[in-house]
Amino acid sequence: MNNMQKGLAEFIGTFWLVFGGCGSAVLAAAFPDLGIGFLGVALAFGLTVVTMAYAIGHISGCHLNPAVTVGLWAGGRFDARDIPLYVVAQVLGAIVAAFLLFYIASGNPGYDLATNGLAANGFGEGSPGGFDLWSGLIIEIVLTAFFLWIIMGSTDGRAPAGFAPLAIGLALTLIHLIAIPVTNTSVNPARSTGPALVVGGLALHQLWLFWVAPLIGGAVGGWLYRTVGADSFPKPNIEGE
Repeated sequence: MNNMQKGLAEFIGTFWLVFGGCGSAVLAAAFPDLGIGFLGVALAFGLTVVTMAYAIGHISGCHLNPAVTVGLWAGGRFDARDIPLYVVAQVLGAIVAAFLLFYIASGNPGYDLATNGLAANGFGEGSPGGFDLWSGLIIEIVLTAFFLWIIMGSTDGRAPAGFAPLAIGLALTLIHLIAIPVTNTSVNPARSTGPALVVGGLALHQLWLFWVAPLIGGAVGGWLYRTVGADSFPKPNIEGE
């Protein structure tokens, strides 16, 4: 696949993750009579990854996340030269999804951006449960590191073939079940950037944490798997190669 194909695949995939995951929180979980609840939102994020992993895994590897891209580089699975292409495509996909989601949500007379938000991430005042900066920083680092560990392990050539998307999607579901009360769950700088740009204010002011923590966690998780699981490192099954 050429760079244009890979970039477009990452753009589309990240759009789907933000539109489906954040959309479930903004459009489906916000109304008591129609709401899918906390579990539904977590599952929605996992399902976006499962579906896109099968749809574009063979095109771009289905990263959908700058922390995953950096983590795979740290794990020896990705060329550093391609990091800018992937990160730009991911962030653009997230931004377009967030603005479109805002436009759709605004079609409901009862929706107010300041009140209802757009599933933006935050800590302190921006945390759903009021958790502070250090709680947010630690949980985002730890969960992103484990996310990369699971991605690296499930796509290892020695792992059972064909099940990686399910393992990765279920991991993201679990991560959301743990972290939604703390930070609204990021583990993905692109996913955080789209809603923050739309919401502005506190969400945009706190966005730095949701770049710093996931990138650190991703690099640690990728490096750790490369160190502990070292044997041979064939290209991951998720790429379909």
